[in-house]
Amino acid sequence: MPTEPARLIVAELAANAALHGRVPGRSFRLTLTLATPWTLRIELTDTRGERMPELGRRGDEPPGESGHGLLLVEELATRWGVRVGPPPSKTVWAKLDLACGTTRPRHPRGGRTKG
Repeated sequence: MPTEPARLIVAELAANAALHGRVPGRSFRLTLTLATPWTLRIELTDTRGERMPELGRRGDEPPGESGHGLLLVEELATRWGVRVGPPPSKTVWAKLDLACGTTRPRHPRGGRTKG
């Protein structure tokens, strides 16, 4: 059932959690939920609530080797955001509209919203 965009979003969020959200002796949690029959909710919870995710470079900034994962998530996800807590954790989430053999209108991208 996972689509290629879902796999990419999971990979990016998991890589970010492992690289930026990991504390020795603690792990992160991945949760996949069908919020509706047409919407997959992806959540990655880590124990670095004080360290908020940042979008990578845009526009005319010089490209770097990293920092582009959330730009990819923003492009692929219908919506995404961050929820802080309970301490010391944070959850980065993304919602993805799934194609179920029928066309369904896409929501405008909201990015960085609560949800």
